[in-house]
Amino acid sequence: MQQREVDIAIIGAGSAGLSAWHAASKHSDRVVLIEGGEYGTTCARVGCMPSKLLIAAAEAAHQARDAGGFGIKVIGVEVDGRAVMARLKQERDGFVGRVFKSMQRIPEANRLQGHARFEDPHTLRVGEHTRVKARNIVIATGSRSTWPKMFDAAGDRLIINDDVFEWDDLPESIAVFGPGVIGLELGQALHRLGVRLRVFGVGGALGPFRDAKVREAADATFNEEFYVDPDARVEKIERDGDAVVISFIERQSGETLTERFDYLLAATGRRPNVDRLDLENANLALDDKGVPHFNRFTLQCRNTDDGPSHVFIAGDANQELPLLHEANSEGRIAGDNAGRFPELRAGRRNVPLAIVFSEPQMATVGEGYAELEKRLGGCDCLAVGEASFADQGRAVVMRQNRGLMRLYAEHGSGQFLGAELFGPRVEHMAHLLAWAQEQKLSISEMLAMPWYHPVLEEGLRGALHDLNANLQLGPAITERCMECGPGD
Repeated sequence: MQQREVDIAIIGAGSAGLSAWHAASKHSDRVVLIEGGEYGTTCARVGCMPSKLLIAAAEAAHQARDAGGFGIKVIGVEVDGRAVMARLKQERDGFVGRVFKSMQRIPEANRLQGHARFEDPHTLRVGEHTRVKARNIVIATGSRSTWPKMFDAAGDRLIINDDVFEWDDLPESIAVFGPGVIGLELGQALHRLGVRLRVFGVGGALGPFRDAKVREAADATFNEEFYVDPDARVEKIERDGDAVVISFIERQSGETLTERFDYLLAATGRRPNVDRLDLENANLALDDKGVPHFNRFTLQCRNTDDGPSHVFIAGDANQELPLLHEANSEGRIAGDNAGRFPELRAGRRNVPLAIVFSEPQMATVGEGYAELEKRLGGCDCLAVGEASFADQGRAVVMRQNRGLMRLYAEHGSGQFLGAELFGPRVEHMAHLLAWAQEQKLSISEMLAMPWYHPVLEEGLRGALHDLNANLQLGPAITERCMECGPGD
């Protein structure tokens, strides 16, 4: 058993861990990066990039089939599943290779391979070969897929998104459980590539939406293309030969249907990879899911006596905002604070921004509608504006005139608070709105910005005009809103 003493140990070499290493290395040369699995981030290997490669292929097939609406005849659109998957894996491996090449710039002496677990608050055992004594520690171990026990009946036909990207060919059929980001993106892409699809959910949730009107618009739109039941009643899951047999109540007819699928894709959530770290030896206060309590601005964990710890946690491991850009940001904050500890700096946290690359796209900016309604709705401080894409000029030209956006602002101040967007290419509008919120712009200031014609963003301008018309401005309202709290 080798013995190492370092200033900072970082557990996990994904997006958050790599960012933490670079930030911590500005304070000390004695920083070690520990990785228990394969090198290459979740984003590059099984997340953002391979899923977008699949979506890009699906969009090409869909556009070819849809060309008739423009008077363009495309005869005999054929999807070569093996070619689709070959390109996906080739490009995916390129992304992973670039991450690995970047990691190779980290000196070998600063990298350790093996599963890490706490022996005491300052000591990590790495595999069976090294014991690391660290002044400060950053947990950046990421997360993994999880699913209800009933799915186990599918046996080896139960898959997660990681498995999709290892296929050599496309299957004939798939049942997707979980109409969230992963389920909708992969489900719609596979459907457009010719795979028979059913999507099942629980509780009515659909993507990131919390605004009932936007969620209902998305539900109706997706169901025009493929079957989605956000609150499905699944009676039985069985394995029969090479097929998964699912019995469920059909949404429209109310009849019980039994169908066979090649695979059951579990897209029902992720759990943080902290349960294998022996955190009981780290003297950390844990929540009911076993995740350390932490400060979201410093990423510093709390000890069991509620005092500050020398341990920090970043990225998907803390389950706050499981998104790549948030993991990078949190990694920098955690690594910097681990390097300067016991001095700490509160890192800047950006406006929440989430995008789903379905078609139409889904996006949320700022606090969600439910959170805003709870925080402000009791005193009627929340103003809402909306716009439909049904008759938006550029969307009509593109034959993508489907969707709804809802924007939120505060009565009195007129300050923009957030949005839920469902429509064509809203990824770009979501960025504009996030930047506006970062600058704390009012609705009138946002409307004063330049608007070109004809662009999809004119739809956003329409929603802003509607929101501006619904705003009640003035110091009396501002004072009343400041006086009341949630639930008043």
